[in-house]
Amino acid sequence: MANTKSAAKAARQSLKRKAVNDARRSRMKTTVKASEAAIAAGDKAVAVDAFKTMQGELMRSARKGVIHPNTVARKMSRMSKRIKALKA
Repeated sequence: MANTKSAAKAARQSLKRKAVNDARRSRMKTTVKASEAAIAAGDKAVAVDAFKTMQGELMRSARKGVIHPNTVARKMSRMSKRIKALKA
């Protein structure tokens, strides 16, 4: 339990930030799963659309500090490579 008013406020803020970050992380994972599903289905047009959506969500997550920017770069690179390998 917090011993001071400032510590109590910090604890409240921490819970709010956690809720926001959890929502961002969940939204990000959903877009990644959608991209992977589109690639698995083999439809390049749908995969490209899903990738664009995923790209924006990943970049936003990195900018907000939810995940590391290098993680975003790695995920996008691997996903892009898989999409390019699909037949049109």
